[in-house]
Amino acid sequence: MCLALIVVLLATVPGRADTYYVTVAGLGGEADYVQRFTSDANALNKLFLAGGATAHVYTLTGNNSTAARLTAVLKEVAAKAKPDDQLVLILIGHGTDDGVVYKFNLVGPDLDGAEIAKLCDGVKATRQLIIDTSSASGGAMKVFEHPGRAIITATKSGTEKNATVFARYLVAALQDPTADLNKDQSISALEAFEYAQRKVADYYSSQQRLATEHPLKNDDRLLGGMVLVRFGEAQQEYADPKMAPLIAQKETLERQIDGLEYRKDALSDDEYKGEMTDLLLKLAGVQKSLDQQEAQREKKP
Repeated sequence: MCLALIVVLLATVPGRADTYYVTVAGLGGEADYVQRFTSDANALNKLFLAGGATAHVYTLTGNNSTAARLTAVLKEVAAKAKPDDQLVLILIGHGTDDGVVYKFNLVGPDLDGAEIAKLCDGVKATRQLIIDTSSASGGAMKVFEHPGRAIITATKSGTEKNATVFARYLVAALQDPTADLNKDQSISALEAFEYAQRKVADYYSSQQRLATEHPLKNDDRLLGGMVLVRFGEAQQEYADPKMAPLIAQKETLERQIDGLEYRKDALSDDEYKGEMTDLLLKLAGVQKSLDQQEAQREKKP
């Protein structure tokens, strides 16, 4: 592919995709839970801030963990996020489910699953992830569902009401390179889920206790395509001003390809093939430019 064509292709690709991380440590009640929830949220805050300029990080702990504050933050994100951006909402704490309505416990009034989902619906980012690590969180799975939204819950239903340990192992997953199963120096939401799921099972087995939480997920394709953290060479490349725009363009095109797959049944064969060919051609151009930049990096002493 000639250089002129690559330049034309890059010019047609949307701009940099950003990720908006919103983490909430909900009402702890007992001192042990307050410390645990706050510690997990602060650890995630540090990890996400390391993502650089494309990471927009909001972390609510202590008296800031209110329905009003969470609502304000998600409305702020809704005002800023573009369709090609990503939203990652992580809920850490206690939840309740009466068999009809799931609620996430906050300082003051709680927010129920439908209210949280509605706030996320208002965000233009077409790729979203909700990770609800609270007790009874499985009860929110259905109400959280939305096209383009991946969901992870700490429990399989609203009837698993005991405090969970899932958040602890989610944090561990994002700090442990062994969670990177495909060895691309990044950890996807799917890899983080699988790591945490294994660790939760090991925890109850080692404690010789009946497991009171069974993590649940809804969409392997979306989860596998959402990178939560990068490290090593991948993180350095993402920080490189020459490579970062190309990486962002590649990820945007991959998201568009995923979206086209979801729309396939609504298109004619010719429409689908035409759009897919166009996207794959653009992706090939971006990948070639990435390969050229990588080769130049390797030549440098």
